[in-house]
Amino acid sequence: MSETESMLVEEEENKSNPAGEAAEAAMNEEQQSYSWPVIQFNSPPQRTYHFYNQFRTGPNPNNFFKGVKWSPDGSCFLTSSEDNSLRRFNLPDYGNDVSGNVAGEEDSFTSNLVVGEGESVYDFCWYPYMSASDPVTCVFASTTRDHPIHLWDAASGELRCTYRAYDAMDEITAAFSISFNPAGTKIFAGYNKLVRIFDLHRPGRDFGQHSTLKGNKEGQTGIISAIAFSPTHNGMLALGSYSQTTGIYREDNMELLYVLHGQEGGITHIQFSRDGNYLYTGGRKDPYILCWDIRKSVDVVYKLYRSSEHTNQRIFFDIEPCGQHLGTGGQDGFVHVYDLQTGQWVTSFQAAQDTVNGFSFHPYMPMTVTSSGHRRFIGPDNDDADLCLRGDENCASVWSFNFASSGDGDAINTN
Repeated sequence: MSETESMLVEEEENKSNPAGEAAEAAMNEEQQSYSWPVIQFNSPPQRTYHFYNQFRTGPNPNNFFKGVKWSPDGSCFLTSSEDNSLRRFNLPDYGNDVSGNVAGEEDSFTSNLVVGEGESVYDFCWYPYMSASDPVTCVFASTTRDHPIHLWDAASGELRCTYRAYDAMDEITAAFSISFNPAGTKIFAGYNKLVRIFDLHRPGRDFGQHSTLKGNKEGQTGIISAIAFSPTHNGMLALGSYSQTTGIYREDNMELLYVLHGQEGGITHIQFSRDGNYLYTGGRKDPYILCWDIRKSVDVVYKLYRSSEHTNQRIFFDIEPCGQHLGTGGQDGFVHVYDLQTGQWVTSFQAAQDTVNGFSFHPYMPMTVTSSGHRRFIGPDNDDADLCLRGDENCASVWSFNFASSGDGDAINTN
């Protein structure tokens, strides 16, 4: 993207910047007035939409999903797959079934947008104030191997701008993890023992840089593989590292407050509780999600089991909008749901015959989306029949739960 185009993008976004205090106050007011549906986990969900055929065509019939995330406004979700592509699926009107036969040989519907990256996608994230009604905010960021950070237009698939970091040899170095700050004004990117901070409205090679290792003794070593901000806007953020540690920092000056130890594998995903008092961390080849009370930060509060002992894949988990339950996939193909008040298992359901690596709750509706799959190695003596996967392998699905109506607590059946 040229400097002129970058300036135009900056001017356009500055004219309608939803990340200011007014937009933030309006969103908080809207959320307070919204009555969150209380999901009923005592009955299994219904598979509403299903996708697998459309991304197996071409030279890579073994293609598989690697993650999925709902947009902040809930109008669509974004998937990442092994073919270096990001796909956007718009959610049809709730209650309007366009799925046809979800158990048949066809997808429920085709993706509305496909963005092709040049290399393997390391991480991706939505702009926190994304709204389908405001085209300026319809963007998401991605980082890929040997490439700068890209900011994509979620409506057209065009590249809005890039954010470039360079190493000591003046060569572009790729971020391993990215996240917008809660105000939506900066992009935080994780590198090897480094965090670089880009101003969203100043694309290019300008950035702030902070080392996570102080004096070769204190701090975090290794690649910064996961970034999460406290949802309460208290100025705290957590950085996960492949060195099996999670650091808690101040957002304004990146001061290290303390480091959490205890994960058996390199950190692959972290998330704060809705009230910001607890932090949940998951690691590679580690069967437990650890719960930390960041007000004490001494011992693990409890552990949540998931089947992930024998896979190097990043397995995402998510907390439902009411903040009472956490859902996570696993290598066994099941989604497990836990009560965050007690740490006790609540329910599970089989989402695929593969590793469920992506799981995301809808921000407003009693729905979830899952993605699954893993790399399959086909030997030279095998024929093409080995690539004929079933519909419940290497797939993505949207699930609908029963929920309680606001006020009277009556259960509403969506099945």
